[in-house]
Amino acid sequence: MASSSTKKKREPRVALDNLAEGPSRSSSGTLDVVSKAILAPFTHRKHDSNKIFSDLAPAIMTPRMMNAAATVSSKSRPSLGPSGTSRVDFATLGRAPSRFTLGSRRITSRDLQIVEATEELLHEEVPEPEGVAQNVSLLRGFNATIPSSEKSRTRRRQTRSVETPRLSLKKLSLGARGMLGEDDEHEGESVASEEDMVVVGRSETRGRKLKAKRRGRQSLSAGKVLGKDELVRQTHEIERDKENLHVRRTLISAEIAEITHKIEALDAIRNKLEQDLLKLQEDELELDDELEGVKERLELEESTSRPPKSPTQQAHLPQSSRRRKGPAFLPSEHDELPPGVAFMSLSGHTAPITALDFSEPYGTLVSASQEDSQPRVWDLLTGEEIGRLRGHRGSVKCIQVEDQVCLTGGEDTTVRLWDLRKVDEDEEWETSEILSLSDVAEEDESVAEDGPKVQRDREPDGKAIRQSGTSEPERSGACTRVLEGHSKAVSALYFEEDCLVTGAADKTMRQWDLQTGQCVMTMDILWAISHPPTVGPGGPIPNYLFSGAAASAGTFAVPTPPFADGTWDMYRDFVGAVQFWGYALMSGSGDGAVRMWDMRTGQPHRTLLGHTGPVTCLQFDELHAISGSLDKSIRIWDLRTGGIFETLKYDHAVTALQFDTRKIVAATGENGIKIYNRTSMQHSTLLTNGHTRPVEKLRYMDRYLVSGGRDSVVKIWAL
Repeated sequence: MASSSTKKKREPRVALDNLAEGPSRSSSGTLDVVSKAILAPFTHRKHDSNKIFSDLAPAIMTPRMMNAAATVSSKSRPSLGPSGTSRVDFATLGRAPSRFTLGSRRITSRDLQIVEATEELLHEEVPEPEGVAQNVSLLRGFNATIPSSEKSRTRRRQTRSVETPRLSLKKLSLGARGMLGEDDEHEGESVASEEDMVVVGRSETRGRKLKAKRRGRQSLSAGKVLGKDELVRQTHEIERDKENLHVRRTLISAEIAEITHKIEALDAIRNKLEQDLLKLQEDELELDDELEGVKERLELEESTSRPPKSPTQQAHLPQSSRRRKGPAFLPSEHDELPPGVAFMSLSGHTAPITALDFSEPYGTLVSASQEDSQPRVWDLLTGEEIGRLRGHRGSVKCIQVEDQVCLTGGEDTTVRLWDLRKVDEDEEWETSEILSLSDVAEEDESVAEDGPKVQRDREPDGKAIRQSGTSEPERSGACTRVLEGHSKAVSALYFEEDCLVTGAADKTMRQWDLQTGQCVMTMDILWAISHPPTVGPGGPIPNYLFSGAAASAGTFAVPTPPFADGTWDMYRDFVGAVQFWGYALMSGSGDGAVRMWDMRTGQPHRTLLGHTGPVTCLQFDELHAISGSLDKSIRIWDLRTGGIFETLKYDHAVTALQFDTRKIVAATGENGIKIYNRTSMQHSTLLTNGHTRPVEKLRYMDRYLVSGGRDSVVKIWAL
């Protein structure tokens, strides 16, 4: 193996010797000397210049400079040779150090092309890299960073050095710092001259002699002459050293900039990972909701598979979907819809939407508007109007739909229970003329003159609990029950199974049994205002802290803040929203308070204070309650402490909201629908193909949203 490697190394040498042989053998000695001089850098593995270049090349060729040099090849450069020939330039060669070696690598056509273009390459301008180091060439940076760049400074210092007697400066420095030098520190070194030594304990005569011999010392540079040539040389060296410092400063600045870019890239990666982590948290919450939905579905299918214990069980109303979790059943085509876009518009109303609700995605929708006493029933699968709910004698202000059951409350102080399966059975009403509110008012006056035609059963206190007769029984249609008891407009309602709670402008809330139609309990908000519950060591909160307490004694009416389009209304709904779960009831009223009631006793046991305007909407779950108000804010309450967990500020009044574990969807007096991500705390707005005037009401299930606005249009959105 050793002989073969030696043979390979000798092959280039033998080749050159053969080339050197000519007709005259006398010049062979000269050619040997020339070949040795040419091959000397390649035969010495650790030549000084090669060693320096190999040690410093990685420091000079930074990744940024390498990338900049690599991009030079993509730029157009003038051809070195005649047209039609292959172009060879420094961009073709690249900026990486060439491999100057005579190894056994096979020579390619590219190598021969480079050799042929040697003369042109020598006259070609060396391309410079782009970026932070574009002002520093590779060769200039190499010269500025090699150790030999400091030799000139060392030489100048040596020229300015003057031989003087030994001063023992190091020993003086150690003594000044309180340090002791080693005894053998100066072994083998010359001792300071007698003139430089300090004599202690000598006689006065000797001191006077020394004092007499002392004379003024000349400057160290007095006897040193450098000459003009040396000073000029030092001037050029100092200028070159300053240039080297500038080059080093530029290279260091380039490195700092590169590190800064890397830090920015790492920050971007960190932000991306944090977003991925938040997405995983949202996915976990979604899986929790899906698990709850599967459990609810399992309980439902098990309950339907069992035979009913009594015939009355079949008449029970469906469970409320307000607290239903998990994904809903959607058509397969719904996944093809782009999220955040309104893909369907329901036009037919002629006034702003006041209430809406639907049974399930692509199910049945019921919507109501101002100046219209007949809510419209829509088929969300086709987008067509099925019919109308006729019976109210005033505009409808609140609606709740569960499966095929619908409850509505209106300005006529009544609450009506509807069977949506019977809406399209009354053909006469489908083709009859639609009555306006003015016609209804005239009819009411004529009925009052002729005498009442409706007989009602009453409780001992004189309040009607159900409708036992009607003047037009054939026109009852889908209405199955009428609940009467409030003295003013019903503005809020909520029901689960057989229990219903309503709130009205008469500043009371009533609990109803939907099976019997009886009013079970009446809760007076004025009494709650005058008897606030204690809130801790400070005692009860005075009534004057409530913004609406002064107006609560009379007729309640406050102007709403202007909407985004500049319009405004007079707000008269003293009870803005109600919701209950088990025996826990929560209400939001015109005095800006959110109250929690015990439905077993009818007494408020906690009041959440914070809003400065009437509460228009609310919802609560196991941990939090969220309320919206005319004070342009949404407040998230912690039910465990009774304090405000978070406050969301908007530019206009909040008129509707709904939330789940991941998001809050709200109507905030603008054309778009606001969505607040509870995990990432980011706000977004739904605007694409949306409303042309502010949104007032909304309701969503899973990825399906329905909204109604002041433009009298109902929009269907994909979330």
